[in-house]
Amino acid sequence: MSKATNEKTHWKRLVNPDYIGAYSLDEGKDLTVTITHVKREMVKGEGGRSEECTVAYLKNQKPLILNRTNCKTIQAIYKTPYIEDWAGKQITLFVTTTKLKGEEVECLRIRNTEPKLPALTPDSPKWAGAVEALKSGQYTIEQVEMKYSLTEEHRELLLTESI
Repeated sequence: MSKATNEKTHWKRLVNPDYIGAYSLDEGKDLTVTITHVKREMVKGEGGRSEECTVAYLKNQKPLILNRTNCKTIQAIYKTPYIEDWAGKQITLFVTTTKLKGEEVECLRIRNTEPKLPALTPDSPKWAGAVEALKSGQYTIEQVEMKYSLTEEHRELLLTESI
């Protein structure tokens, strides 16, 4: 697979960590993801030190370690402090910088608005194109779900029609 000439590879992508980070997003691009669930777990950091962190598991992405700032943003968007209520909710990630131990570092933050992906239904003008793109292998169902909101029923129908 060849890259377009304007795409660059962040060196941290080559390390292949277990969690999504600022280096995971293409330069200047946001990423909208769906939270499947959130839980506390032990996370091994640099130097092998483990600490308990809040982790959001994301559909079709690596998990995201949630800091206080990002937890407060999700709470503000969805008007609930309960992590169980965050399952199935979408968030939009973006890269910015913050001060850490006196040094400016890249970090992932969550946009303070609820993302609105357009719904894809059998009545949508884009439905036939999505079926064809799946049939031809041009797109995967995961790639379609990054651009459109699909109910579980419409997801199954789209997969069935693309066989």
